[in-house]
Amino acid sequence: MDYQAVLEEVAAQVKPQIGRGRVAQYIPALASVDADRFGIALADVDGHVTGVGDWERPFSVQSISKAFSLALVLADDGEKLWRRVGREPSGNPFNSLVQLEYENGIPRNPFINAGALVVTDRLQTLTGDASTTMLDFLRAESGNPDLAFDQEVAISESAHGDRNAAVAHFMASYGNLHNPVPTVLEHYFWQCSIEMSCRDLALAGGFLARHGLRADGSRLLSQSEAKRVNAIMLTCGTYDAAGDFAYRVGLPGKSGVGGGIVAVVPGRCTLCVWSPGLDARGNSVAGVAALDHFTTLTGWSVF
Repeated sequence: MDYQAVLEEVAAQVKPQIGRGRVAQYIPALASVDADRFGIALADVDGHVTGVGDWERPFSVQSISKAFSLALVLADDGEKLWRRVGREPSGNPFNSLVQLEYENGIPRNPFINAGALVVTDRLQTLTGDASTTMLDFLRAESGNPDLAFDQEVAISESAHGDRNAAVAHFMASYGNLHNPVPTVLEHYFWQCSIEMSCRDLALAGGFLARHGLRADGSRLLSQSEAKRVNAIMLTCGTYDAAGDFAYRVGLPGKSGVGGGIVAVVPGRCTLCVWSPGLDARGNSVAGVAALDHFTTLTGWSVF
């Protein structure tokens, strides 16, 4: 298949969608991003990558980082994590506190903010430096040693992170955080602030298309674990729009309010699309449309 031609066709079809939606406003450092940007990249299981548009322009990964923190914890800790976080879709906004009270401080899944804080807490316990561990992993898998945190974004999130702090303190009151709340929040914000391009992210997520194998051929996850991460991405990776994403795209995906979405075609490739204009649920308008067009053109889906 001529991936370049497919991606160019996708970009042409979604052009009317680019710029629609609204960039993330609650993080001031993201509010000034140009909503008219668009890029898409595809990395096959052999590490060959192609792209169109702004596919090599770095952007803030935000919640896409949650897929990588989950994989790193599962690789080191196995099934123990699931005693502290569930695997069910939330049906509520990603930063909601409502379900936590009903469910005694156990987050519904690892991709809402509460669940991601528990995962970060565990990664911090396992490694002693959760954010740097993730950055080193992403540098290795993307082949880009220049990946870095965006200090402005991290500081901006910290300064406006009252709701995340409330969620963290609430879970700590139930004993579901083992490190000090300020430490967990700091590493969580730094993870979300990492800047990567579509190229970087498509390559970095390749282990999910290779059934758990890293770029160097070593095994990060078992085939079963990789399947499970992909399953949670499908059911929970786009917040309370996961059902619509599965209906339209039919692939495991993880979005972030920076406008990026990583999607996986197991056994074939990993995609990353970026366009900063978001819908009401925090997902890229043009990004979802692009992945919809991609699966329609190729016929590739997990269904």
